[in-house]
Amino acid sequence: MKVGWKIVPQVAMFMLFSMLMNKLAALLHLPIPGSILGMIVLFLLLEARIVRLSWVESGASWLLAELLLFFIPPSVGLIAYRSLLLHEGLRIAAAIGLGTMIVMICTGTVAERIANRKRGGSR
Repeated sequence: MKVGWKIVPQVAMFMLFSMLMNKLAALLHLPIPGSILGMIVLFLLLEARIVRLSWVESGASWLLAELLLFFIPPSVGLIAYRSLLLHEGLRIAAAIGLGTMIVMICTGTVAERIANRKRGGSR
């Protein structure tokens, strides 16, 4: 139970940070979503050691562990677009599959380069 009380304020901090960055992105008419801006700013704050990892680690781990639950409402919402899925479902699935493969290839390439750099080798 002690861990639960540590997670709640961290998740609340993520939510507050996200709302603030959404408002900032809208106020400045930035072409990127506030959530992406928030991730970039949080990364920079972590790198600069202004925000400590221990302040966000438990909340981030919990959110990642429960990530699948966040996909249920949009999946259920697809029922409203049944006719679209019947006509364009194959094209949508192909776009999702291609996008997933591109993300996996890019992520793997970046991870390999980082691992090689840490080992001191180059490819």
